[in-house]
Amino acid sequence: MALKDKFIVRLSTDQRGQLEQAARAGRHSARTLLHARILLKADADGPAWDDARIAEALECGERTVARVRKKFATGGLDAALHRKKPTGRQYRKLDGGQEAQLVALACSPAPDGRGRWTLKLLADRLVELGVVDAVSDETVRRTLKKTRSSRG
Repeated sequence: MALKDKFIVRLSTDQRGQLEQAARAGRHSARTLLHARILLKADADGPAWDDARIAEALECGERTVARVRKKFATGGLDAALHRKKPTGRQYRKLDGGQEAQLVALACSPAPDGRGRWTLKLLADRLVELGVVDAVSDETVRRTLKKTRSSRG
């Protein structure tokens, strides 16, 4: 059984209008425009083209058409048009203000009994001061490495 038999695209009037407007305006990414055009051609209540015909007309692969159909059927219009947010990406642990506090702390005199700040001491002090809930010494190292200030 082919994918085109499994996932049928039925657009509501609002969805069709939204896709036609997006395709006409051309203010979206090429990928989003392609997916909008695929959905318009695949609409069972409209042209109802098969995957091969859509792929040939829009100069894309049949698998792309099948994937867009599947995303629409399982996740709706937004899932078919837009990429999902990556889950494996690591976001910044410290924002600009927190980085500034870290640099100011690193440039301040070292604690009593210490000749200089260590990364572990800086991380612990940021948590003590309530700047962050938790931070690793590796994050402190990477943050200080990208600053141009001289600590010496």
